[in-house]
Amino acid sequence: MKSLFAYVVVFILLNKVSAQSNIPSPEIQIKMAVLAAPEEMRAGAMVYGYDAKGKLTVLRKGTNEMVCLGDNPAVKGFNAACYHKDLEPYMARGRELRAAGIAEDKTVKMRDDEVKTGKLKMTSKQASLYALSAEDADCDYVNGTVKNGYLRSVIYIPYATTASTGLPTKPAAPGMPWIMYPGTPRAHIMINPPATTKK
Repeated sequence: MKSLFAYVVVFILLNKVSAQSNIPSPEIQIKMAVLAAPEEMRAGAMVYGYDAKGKLTVLRKGTNEMVCLGDNPAVKGFNAACYHKDLEPYMARGRELRAAGIAEDKTVKMRDDEVKTGKLKMTSKQASLYALSAEDADCDYVNGTVKNGYLRSVIYIPYATTASTGLPTKPAAPGMPWIMYPGTPRAHIMINPPATTKK
């Protein structure tokens, strides 16, 4: 859990952060989660976050095509992701399997098999995902700000390959796009900008 010093407990309570669980208020979680999305899509994004017991829940219903998954307070570091709503069935199934205690590699295979058999819906067109990460020291969980964050972009193109896209299976140079898991339902283009030095 993200720790906070005892002398700021009162200040934290005034800023709507739970002193018992160190889980930020829904407002702060929403503010930080949508930082992963393009600015023009933030206001209407649906947002998942965590309740006072640490359970994943919908914090805000959406009005556009974006779904955001907020940072898990129980995990070290900050990680938020926003993705096109067409990816939601696939993402939700992954969360369901992991919550059931199934190992990550098995959840991947199970979802691939379910997509191939038609049991699980996967987008049939391109769909974007954006992931923002940062160190806890660079995050203000009271005011909902993140500095020195690293933002990467993903474009899902199910079953795409090097032959169908002209993309390599590893980056040709820092920041260059490449295709990951080619030929599978979860095939996607990765765009990882070069890491910048902290200021």
